[in-house]
Amino acid sequence: MKESDTTQSRLLSLDFFRGFTMFLLIAEFTHLFEHLVAPEFSGTLINSIGTQLHHHPWNGLRFWDLIQPFFMFIVGVAMPFSYAKRRKRGESHNAILKHIILRCLLLLLLGWWLYCMIPGKIVFHMQNVLAQLSVTILISFLIMRKPAITQVVVSFVLLGLTELIYRMFWVEGFNQPFTPYHNFGAWFDMLIAGELSGGHWVSFNAIPTTAHTIWGVLAGKLLMSSRKEKEKIIILTVAGIFGLIIGYSLNPVTPIIKRIATTSFVFASGGWTLLALALSYWLIDILKFRKGVLFFAVVGMNPLFIYLFAHVGGAGLINQIIKPFTATFFSWAGDNGVNILTGLMGTLGLWYICYWMYKRKIFIKI
Repeated sequence: MKESDTTQSRLLSLDFFRGFTMFLLIAEFTHLFEHLVAPEFSGTLINSIGTQLHHHPWNGLRFWDLIQPFFMFIVGVAMPFSYAKRRKRGESHNAILKHIILRCLLLLLLGWWLYCMIPGKIVFHMQNVLAQLSVTILISFLIMRKPAITQVVVSFVLLGLTELIYRMFWVEGFNQPFTPYHNFGAWFDMLIAGELSGGHWVSFNAIPTTAHTIWGVLAGKLLMSSRKEKEKIIILTVAGIFGLIIGYSLNPVTPIIKRIATTSFVFASGGWTLLALALSYWLIDILKFRKGVLFFAVVGMNPLFIYLFAHVGGAGLINQIIKPFTATFFSWAGDNGVNILTGLMGTLGLWYICYWMYKRKIFIKI
C-alpha cells in the first residue's frame, strides 16, 4: 500500500509485522490451511494448528480471527509516518486529505468488485478487508491530528454506539443481537445489498473495527515520538493487556464474535494486536534481531497487488502449475499430503513474485 517503500525508510518491526500478516493472507488463497484440518489429522498437533488457522464459527477467538485486525491496525500505525513524509515533501494537509479520499474510494470499489466477480450477479457487499479499510482509514485520518485522548474517545464512542444499536434494534427478526443472521448487521446487509452474506459476516463491521485503525494511528505516533524505547514498549504492553482484560471480561455479557465485530472482540483482538506490535518492536528494533525480516517484509511491500492477484485467481493458477509436479514426486504422501505441499509451494510462488518485484523496485500504490 502507499505507506510502504523500502525497509530502510520504515521501522523494520512494522515491515515485518505487515509482511508476516500478508504472508498468512496469501497462504489462505492457496488452500494450504484447509488441508490441515482433514479428517486423517483428527486429534493431532497438525489438526490443532489447522484449527487455529480458521475463523471461529461464532463465539470464541482463534489466531486466524486476529489477521484482519492485525492488518487494519498496521495500516493505522503506518499513517502518521506516511503523513509526516508527505508533509516534509511540502504537501499541504488538504492535498493529503484529497489523496486519502480518493484512495478510500478506490479501496471501496476494489473491495466491492471482488464480490461482483460472481457470474451474472452484482451485489453491494463490503465485508472484505479492502472495503472495510476504505471506511476505517478515512475516519482515522480525519481525527489523526486531534489529541490522543480525543481519538481514544472517538474509538470508544464508535464501539458504544455499535453495542447500543445491536442491543436496541427493534425490527422483528433482526432484534437478536448475537444470533447469526438475526441481528442488526444482517438487517443492514439486507438494506444495502438485498441479501445476506455467507458465513454470517456483516458490512457494518467497518464501524466498530475502525477502532483498530485508530489505535494503530496512536501506536504509530507513539513509535515516532521522542520517548525512550523502554517507555514505548511499556505503553504498548500495558495497553494490550488492558485490551485483553476488557475484551475477555465482557465475553459473558457481550460474546466475543469476530463475524459481527462485537465490542468484546474488538477489545480482545486489539489487545493481542498491541502486544504483537510490542513484541515485534522489542525483538527487531531494540534487540536488533533481523533474521527473516526481509523474507516477510517483501510481501508487505506490495500488499494491494498480491492480495488482489491471489484473490482473483493467481493463487489457483500457481497451484495448477505446481500440482502435477507435487503429485508426481510426492505421491507417497497421499492426496492430502500432496495438497498440503502444493499449497505450501504455491504460497512460496506468490512470495517469489513479491521478491521479484522488490528486487526491481516495483511497488503498486494507490
